[in-house]
Amino acid sequence: MTSSGERAAYWRVPGLALEAMDARFERYAYPMHAHDTYSFGVTDHGAQSFVCRGGRYVSAAGLVMAFNPDDPHDGQSAVRDGYRYRMLHLGEDHVRDVLADAAPNTAGLPLFATPVVDNPALARAVARLHAAVTENAPRLVVEERLTAAVLLLSRHASTKPMPGPDRPGRTDLAALDRARTLLRQRFADNISADDLARAAGCSRFTLYRGFRTAYGFAPSDYQRDLRLRRARALLAEGTPPATAAAEAGFADQAHLTRWFTRTYGVTPAAYRTA
Repeated sequence: MTSSGERAAYWRVPGLALEAMDARFERYAYPMHAHDTYSFGVTDHGAQSFVCRGGRYVSAAGLVMAFNPDDPHDGQSAVRDGYRYRMLHLGEDHVRDVLADAAPNTAGLPLFATPVVDNPALARAVARLHAAVTENAPRLVVEERLTAAVLLLSRHASTKPMPGPDRPGRTDLAALDRARTLLRQRFADNISADDLARAAGCSRFTLYRGFRTAYGFAPSDYQRDLRLRRARALLAEGTPPATAAAEAGFADQAHLTRWFTRTYGVTPAAYRTA
């Protein structure tokens, strides 16, 4: 949907029941409807008013919206200048999978206690996941941010809060090294968290925490660092930035340029000709 003052865009993640929406509305009003997914998002500007579970709620800038599957709700602007918000739709199976992986003894699915939640940490987690989806981030980045958002939603916005997972014991360094070796061998591939967990022989959550403790990186950060190292070596050999980006596993030259400049303080083109 696009018109003066009205805009909406959707993204889907291949292989995951995860969709993202970014919308800016002034006059458009949603009719009463429901989703068969968990739906959560953050209001960036203005305020949205909606009816849900028999009450009227307002989500202003910085607040999180959290709808259970099949929660009927409508929506419209609560202010004259309209509102902008970002929304994510996640299948129940993925929520169940994340919770089972992080806390195997947790029973049942969470239900959000209220459709509007005031929690800055949760808002940041939702925004980070949304950015990963819309920016076509590597699969590891999407899955790590998905896990973080689901765990925060379950702990801080649920009628059945998920208990904090037991502090894991020392993760087998040999298992972590197997995951790190896989990343080194396939750094340019779109590796998933399941791929790493299988290589390590542990749960995704245990791998993530153990990897960060042992190596100082999240697996996705380590993969990006490996890609940057390869791109830097290619550039030093005179490889054009676009080719180096593709060979190192970056989405495109702009993606390489953004991270290369942020990490090394110089653009790939400038480094190549230095």
